[in-house]
Amino acid sequence: MSENMRDDIERVFFTEEEIAEKVNALGAQISADYAGKNPLFVGVLKGCFMFMADLMRAVTIPCALDFMAVSSYKGRSSTGEVSIQKDLSQNIEGRHIIMIEDILDSGVTLNYLLKYLNMRNPASITIATLMDKPTGRKVDLQAKYSCFEVPNEFVVGYGLDYNGTYRNLPYIGVLKPEIYKD
Repeated sequence: MSENMRDDIERVFFTEEEIAEKVNALGAQISADYAGKNPLFVGVLKGCFMFMADLMRAVTIPCALDFMAVSSYKGRSSTGEVSIQKDLSQNIEGRHIIMIEDILDSGVTLNYLLKYLNMRNPASITIATLMDKPTGRKVDLQAKYSCFEVPNEFVVGYGLDYNGTYRNLPYIGVLKPEIYKD
């Protein structure tokens, strides 16, 4: 890792302005789709926090939020095992849930969470993701709401990390391979 983390970025994939435009449009769409339903936004920590904060500011209807923390990644690859480190703090029975993800990649973790949460009888569960990476999908899972589709490249910034670093970049960039290759 360089002294200036921005030097570790091969190229900017989505600028701060492009992200804001897409997130605002998504917020307007969710506001229209969930009018009168008071949805509960459930963020999957840690990567979703920037996207979720900006998305909720773009939503104009009454809504609430909660978070879950799960673990299934080490470095840049999934371990295949999902463990819940922080569960929801409220009852979701009869609630309309919007799962917020930073990136929908393999879908394994989110698929596990959907099954887990469906046992609590919510009215509905929908997925909203900042980025969708369908080439990495290992399960049949689709997001209803997505800002960007991305190819199979290692992206960081705007909440996404590599070993805990780069989350604070205001844009989404492709990490130089020499940073994460052994």
